[in-house]
Amino acid sequence: MLLENKVAIVTGGSRGIGLAVVDAFLAEGAAVVLCASRQETADKAVAAMQEKHPDAKVEGIWPDLSDAAAVKEAFAAVAQKYGRLDILVNNAGVSERTPFTAYTEEVFDRVLGLNLKGVYNCARAAVDYMVPQGSGVILNTSSMVSRDGQPAGIAYPTSKFAVDGFTLSLARELGPKGIRVNAVAPGITETDMMKAVPKSVIEPMIAQIPLRRLGQPEDIANALVFLASDKAGYITGVVLRVDGLART
Repeated sequence: MLLENKVAIVTGGSRGIGLAVVDAFLAEGAAVVLCASRQETADKAVAAMQEKHPDAKVEGIWPDLSDAAAVKEAFAAVAQKYGRLDILVNNAGVSERTPFTAYTEEVFDRVLGLNLKGVYNCARAAVDYMVPQGSGVILNTSSMVSRDGQPAGIAYPTSKFAVDGFTLSLARELGPKGIRVNAVAPGITETDMMKAVPKSVIEPMIAQIPLRRLGQPEDIANALVFLASDKAGYITGVVLRVDGLART
């Protein structure tokens, strides 16, 4: 198994891509602590994973990721229980499509508070345990819109563009300490949100994808398993596009 005896924290781990990552990490032998926004959603996800992986170690936490002190306290409890922290997946995020002329400071701050500050807070807490170990992997979820933009909701692509820069810069700083930092940039992925979009909207999107299908959460999870594993031991500072598109 690729992640045997590893300890991982996965934010946004209660549904969609995050839950698929938790599932894949457990299948590869990791002990996983999933972060959710509320205890009830964390408990539901943990129960589902325990049923699927009865012998695996999985539990849930629900700190406010925009609160550095709350994140630090939660991560300290994980490290104390397991004795180490090997992998952090910064997957939690929020998207929205408010037109710019209707934007408010509150909307902008809410998106950046989770999508960017949350990534910073979690990474900052994780390195306190990874640096003394001399090893660790930090993986961030970016998006295809970090490169392409989107027609409304300016804060989301802004946050993901910043995540790309954060990933590349942190990889350069932490590489000498034995810590790898990478990101994945999913394309259009068939999450619960996408399943609610009418076929008349989805089908033209699929027609533009050379592979002629939407991405599945498992596609993203498989990429993250690889990047988290020793198989990717000489890969750092990469934003890996997992979008089914053929482009430079």
